[in-house]
Amino acid sequence: MKLTTASEAIQHIQSGNNVFIHTASAAPQQLIAELANQHERLRDVSIYHMHTEGAAPYVAPELNQSFRTKAFFVGANVRKALETGEADYIPVFLSEIPHFFNRGIIPLDVALVNVSPPDKHGFCSLGVSVDGSRAAVNNAKLVIAQVNPNMPRTHGDGIIHMSKIDLGVDVNDSLPEHAPAELTETELKIGRFCAELIEDGATMQMGIGSIPDAVLASLQNHKDLGVHTEMFSDGLIPLIESGIVNNSQKRVHPNRTVSSFLVGTRKLYDFVDDNPNVAMLDCAYVNDTAVIRRNPRVTAINSAIEVDLTGQVCADSIGIRQYSGVGGQMDFIRGASLSEGGKPIIALPSATRHGESRIVPFLKPGAGVVTTRAHVHYVVTEYGIASLYGKSLRERTKALINIAHPDNREELEKAAYSRFKIL
Repeated sequence: MKLTTASEAIQHIQSGNNVFIHTASAAPQQLIAELANQHERLRDVSIYHMHTEGAAPYVAPELNQSFRTKAFFVGANVRKALETGEADYIPVFLSEIPHFFNRGIIPLDVALVNVSPPDKHGFCSLGVSVDGSRAAVNNAKLVIAQVNPNMPRTHGDGIIHMSKIDLGVDVNDSLPEHAPAELTETELKIGRFCAELIEDGATMQMGIGSIPDAVLASLQNHKDLGVHTEMFSDGLIPLIESGIVNNSQKRVHPNRTVSSFLVGTRKLYDFVDDNPNVAMLDCAYVNDTAVIRRNPRVTAINSAIEVDLTGQVCADSIGIRQYSGVGGQMDFIRGASLSEGGKPIIALPSATRHGESRIVPFLKPGAGVVTTRAHVHYVVTEYGIASLYGKSLRERTKALINIAHPDNREELEKAAYSRFKIL
C-alpha cells in the first residue's frame, strides 16, 4: 500500500472508468469529495454503490457529463437525482450484488473504500460494511482506501492485507451516525404483534428503523434468540448484553451474531470493534437462502410501502418514484419460509402520516413488486396480524382489511366487493 494524498490517489481514475463506492456508513467521504473536485478532467465515469450515508456530490446536475451513478439501492442522497435523470437504479437482490463483480458482469476499474489501520500483521478491515464491498475489492483493478482510525476492526470476511490495497490515504473522519428515533405508539404496537410471532430460540433478521427497533424493544421476555441478518443497528445491543440474544440455538455460526453491514451510532461501532462474537460476512453468503434456511425458526421482519389486497408487497417505490431498492427482503422472506418453523413477516403502519391507507386495492401505477403474493406469510400492522399463507385471494382480502386502519376499511370493502364479490 502506497500512502499518498486524496488528490493524488483520485488522479488515477480516468474517464470511462467503472468506480465502486463503499457502502452505508463506510462511504469514504474525503475520496468522494476529491472525485467530485476533479470532475472537469473526467467524462463518463460510472459510479456503482448500494445505499451510502453522507454526501453524494457526484449526482449534482452540473456534473452529469462527468459521472453517471448506477445505484443498487437508493438512499436519500441520490433519490432526487433519479427523478431528474442524473442517476439510475439497478434492481437486484442483495445476495446477487457480489456476483456482478465476481462474474465480470460489471467489471470494476476502481474501488473506493474506508478501512481500519493495519494491525501488527498488516491486516486492515472493511469494518462496518462487508456486504458487496469485499467482492468489489477482490475484483477491482485498483483499490484506493481511506485509512481511518475511526473505522472499527470487525471480524469475518472484511479482513484485507495492506498489500492488496494499492493506494492509501490517511484520514481521521468520524463515521456517519444514525441515531434511533423515539418510538411512536403505533410502532410499539406493531413491535408487540411481531414479538408475539417470535418464538424462543428463533433466528432473527431485521433491518434499521423504528419498526425493527420496536420489535427489539418488545423481546425482553424472550430467550435464546439468534441473529443472522444483512444488517443491524443499536437496538440489538441491549439484547446481546442481557443474554436474550446469545445465538445458542443457531446451526450456522452458533454463538455468533452474523451480519453484512451496520448503520448506527458510535456506540454500535465501538461495540463491534474487535468483537469476535460478531461476524461480518459477504452478503452473497449471508443472504443466500440455502444458508438462511439451515438456521431454526428464522423470523424475518421486513417493511413495506404498501401491500395490496392479494398480498403483493411494494417496498422499493412510490408509484414510479424509486424510493429505495429490492435489497435483501426477498432473500430473507424466502429463506425464512424454507427454514424449519420459519416466519416471514411484512410489518408496516396501516396508514401514512396523511391518513392514506397502506393496505390498498391495487398498488400504485408503476410501483414495483418486491415480494410476490406467493411469498407472503404474515402482514402486521398496529391493528393485528394477517396470516396469508395458504389462503385464497378472498380470504387474504378479508384478513388484510381487518388490519387496515378503521378509517379506510369501508373503501377497501367496496373495492373487495367490486373485485371479489365479497360481502
